[in-house]
Amino acid sequence: MLSVLHNLGLRSEHAYNAGLASVGLSFVSWTVSRFKAKESKPQADRWGIFVGHWAPTFFGLGLALSQYEKGAKKR
Repeated sequence: MLSVLHNLGLRSEHAYNAGLASVGLSFVSWTVSRFKAKESKPQADRWGIFVGHWAPTFFGLGLALSQYEKGAKKR
């Protein structure tokens, strides 16, 4: 799987940036939910939490791609 992603042009830096963007998007979503109508706040809070759960996946993918890239340089 990593070789396919790497061959498609995905690099560890891209995954790390996606993880950071996910954290930022989660914070923005949660902050914006504070100003919504009372009945839409729970949904907006859940959306912020959902997006926040993407970050560990992206960071893990970044670590795996980083290890793959180090191995590819040795060959």
